[in-house]
Amino acid sequence: MPFAYVDRDLLDLNIRLIAETAGSKKVRIASKSIRSVEALRYLLAADARFQGIMCYSAAEAAFLAGQGFDDLLLGYPTWEASGIGRLVDLIGEGRRIVFMTDCPEHVERIERIARARGVRVPLCLDIDMSSDYPGLRFGVWRSPLDEWENVRPVAERIVRSEWVRLEGMMGYEAQIAGVGDRVPGAAFKNGLIRLLKRRSIREVARRRREMADNLRSLGAELIFVNAGGTGSLASSREEETVTELTAGSGFYSPGLFDYYRDFRYAPAAGFAVEVVRKPRPGIVTCMGGGYVASGAADRSKLPQPFLPSGLSLMPLEGAGEVQTPLRGSRGSHMELELGDPVFFRHAKAGELCERFDSLYVVSNGAVVDRYATYRGMGETFL
Repeated sequence: MPFAYVDRDLLDLNIRLIAETAGSKKVRIASKSIRSVEALRYLLAADARFQGIMCYSAAEAAFLAGQGFDDLLLGYPTWEASGIGRLVDLIGEGRRIVFMTDCPEHVERIERIARARGVRVPLCLDIDMSSDYPGLRFGVWRSPLDEWENVRPVAERIVRSEWVRLEGMMGYEAQIAGVGDRVPGAAFKNGLIRLLKRRSIREVARRRREMADNLRSLGAELIFVNAGGTGSLASSREEETVTELTAGSGFYSPGLFDYYRDFRYAPAAGFAVEVVRKPRPGIVTCMGGGYVASGAADRSKLPQPFLPSGLSLMPLEGAGEVQTPLRGSRGSHMELELGDPVFFRHAKAGELCERFDSLYVVSNGAVVDRYATYRGMGETFL
């Protein structure tokens, strides 16, 4: 200890649930939520609907291409010239890789590098799907391409080019996919978020349909329209315009996924730290554990003790860099001894893999395999 693990039996359950929720749509795997080559291979082999990977950086896409993966979509724009050049070279070798863009500067930079190498490069437009209401931004600050008047100049620039072509459109409705609406002790806020989600789902479907129609009217031959995240699979799959969905976090089902009303996946991944102190009756202290998730800094980004049940973080210490004290709930039996493991769930999914070289694969209560993480293969990308 410490070590990270994935429960293959629960992972298989989540695979079935995600495939069922996606219906007839193709599912692209979000690699940032997995961060293990062997785990990615396992997922892609699990169901015929799972096809392609959404990468999070150019270096990661090149790495995965080197591992034999194809049909790679960059989920975010990239600017660094050598990274773009490496991917353009791979495209020239016949690999299926699509760049994400949301402004003329992206297009022009990729175009210059493509022209210099004599390779025509496929692009995808990242369309902002956030909802703006009076006094409220319901969504994330992502792409500047929100309305058609902003999208059209970029799309026309691509369509005119000899060296880039518009093959895809992506819109991530983070306000639906990434916002919990079953948070304990927040009944009013939960109700408000559900109301806003229902309204936003209708708005997103309309805007996505209109945007795809407008792009095709300019002569763009859209091969795919990508939508969703794990939290919005059920709504995005109903859109005829959408050809593929993205899912990632739901396979591991981290702690933040407990706070959604309309779905529940099994806690398939986590980590264990070792009890090294017993400073007072009812309190144990573990070695390490401070694996905090990204995003706005608040208690929801802390890992949470999972097993044994009845343990909680100390409010003034939280999950620490080198030690994490835990208190047993009133009435619970604190029977942990020095050297015992305490199992935690990370708040998010793939970020856990940045702290560990491997994931122990558990099935039927036994370790059956060991998947190297990116870190375990000597790679870190962000």
